[in-house]
Amino acid sequence: MAPSKSTLTPLKAARDGDLGAADRVLAYAADALGALAAVLDGEFIRAVDVMLAAKGRVIVSGMGKSGHIARKIAATLSSTGTPAYFVHPAEASHGDLGAIARQDVLLMLSWGGETAELGDLISYAKRFRIPVIGIASNPDSTLMQAADVKLLLPRAPEACPNGLAPTTSTTMMLALGDALAVALMERKGFSPDQYRDIHPGGSLGRALIRVADLMHRADEIPLAREDASMGEVLLTMASGRLGCVGVVDGAGALVGIVTDGDVRRNAGKDLESRTAVTVMSRNPKIAHPGQLAVEALAQMTDNKITQLFVLEAGAGARKPVGVLHIHDCLRAGLG
Repeated sequence: MAPSKSTLTPLKAARDGDLGAADRVLAYAADALGALAAVLDGEFIRAVDVMLAAKGRVIVSGMGKSGHIARKIAATLSSTGTPAYFVHPAEASHGDLGAIARQDVLLMLSWGGETAELGDLISYAKRFRIPVIGIASNPDSTLMQAADVKLLLPRAPEACPNGLAPTTSTTMMLALGDALAVALMERKGFSPDQYRDIHPGGSLGRALIRVADLMHRADEIPLAREDASMGEVLLTMASGRLGCVGVVDGAGALVGIVTDGDVRRNAGKDLESRTAVTVMSRNPKIAHPGQLAVEALAQMTDNKITQLFVLEAGAGARKPVGVLHIHDCLRAGLG
């Protein structure tokens, strides 16, 4: 039996109301972010300058919902090459001021700029001449009057139907914090390798692992001369346990590879009395130390091989500096 009209009407009304609320929140946020972008000026550049010049950390603080945003900004700064730390303003008054050094910079958030709990932080900063960057919407507020750099937020309505719960205001604070972090990254030339160094865990860290981080080096590289007997090659292959031996010429350049498959294909043909050059596969697939390991893994998978010799960087360079096995990639979580 089909639902009655009286049942559908409340459900439709609820659905329309929910989507209407969502539309309002997103529209307010979009308008506010556009207004924020329009008012950014030299003070934003000054804020970046001050944070870059700091020999210590960026100390971020805020109370309530602004405090939650401040925590996120501190985390984003730290993860993008700008050491940062969140200090709770209430805890600061009970000993955590000791976490702030004269070489630091204070970044403080407050929508109205009159958050009482920020008072002791402001006084401490002024006493020890610690630069203060303020983020607030009231230019005449205590915070903005005390700030050395003033990042003024445009007045915008909260999406809360009562106009009370921070919504639009915290969205602007969060976006402004991200803008500062990205500007600092670009000023510093923060590289993917630096990003990987402080993100070793998770998919981000794994995606940025280089071949040089996983490859076998020096004495672990199984190599043989072109004129080496296959008896020698087999001993080298067995001791290396990588299922391959690289064949090099008199100058040490890689000219071929002998793999388990090559050995099987030539079994029973007086194999041990032959030389490496007569058994090897020429023009083997290679990798370079700076190459992303995920790219090397894809290369092995696409070509249905299990190892790549790693050659030194430089045009025409053919000397092996390492060897990468597919198992090295899988152990690093790349598979």
